[in-house]
Amino acid sequence: MPHSAPVSNFSIDMYHAMYRESITNPEAFWFKQGQRLDWFKPYTIAKNAPFEPNSINIKWFEDGELNACYNCVDRHVEKHADKVAIIYEGNEPGRNGTLTFKQLQDDVSKCANGLKSLGVRKGDRVVIYLPMIPEAAITMLACARIGAIHCVVFGGFSPESLATRIADCTPKLIVTSETSYRGGKPIHFKENVEKALAFAGTDSVEKVLIVSKTGSWQKTSEKEISFSGLVDEQSTDCPCEPMNAEDPLFILYTSGSTGKPKGLVHTTGGYLVYAAMTHEHVFDVRENDVFWCTADVGWITG
Repeated sequence: MPHSAPVSNFSIDMYHAMYRESITNPEAFWFKQGQRLDWFKPYTIAKNAPFEPNSINIKWFEDGELNACYNCVDRHVEKHADKVAIIYEGNEPGRNGTLTFKQLQDDVSKCANGLKSLGVRKGDRVVIYLPMIPEAAITMLACARIGAIHCVVFGGFSPESLATRIADCTPKLIVTSETSYRGGKPIHFKENVEKALAFAGTDSVEKVLIVSKTGSWQKTSEKEISFSGLVDEQSTDCPCEPMNAEDPLFILYTSGSTGKPKGLVHTTGGYLVYAAMTHEHVFDVRENDVFWCTADVGWITG
């Protein structure tokens, strides 16, 4: 008997009604959409975007406080601690695994405490130059947990492209790997970072965390630290930093195909609300669905 697809939770009539509301009463519309998130301090203003020629003075949920990591991880642990949060499929058969929400919370908290032990604080930038491994998501969430601004650089970029981004955002820390494979070809991440730091001409980078999966890592600089060596010894107790909705969450650079790459700053509240809303309605995601993202986290689609 052929398998029939489930009926969508979001009909075309619902879309039109939602669209009309967003146009006719945008303040009320976005005020309601913001309730998708958990807030440490509830907002009273949803949308502040006065029309001013040549101005981009736009603010979302500006008087509210929240934390992206809490919304992505902690609030789910309360009801779904043992439920799978991440499924990892490696490049080679047999290299895979899962993380429950509780395991993810513990790993993220330990990583966050590791970052803090290296002096990373709210507002500091952390460049993440990794293959698509669980540590990439863990580090992104750990940055959000303590208020650091993460900047993911696509793992396929050259040392020169990486250097441009390092020089621009002046990170305190870089998280990378020794070697990984993309399309069967090796990418020497650590070697690329070494070249990029020489190209970048900035002394902002204090430490380079190395995720070693193959055991081939050989320390060549006093700045280098083992990711697992640092993180594994940390406590799982790490409270989420309250962030203003307009505080930066991450920086993601344009590709640079039409000029110098531009660092686009995404703030916390507006980004989370819009991502949650569109994810539900565009993908029709339900309680026990598995969402497979084939995009690299170095791109906004990831």
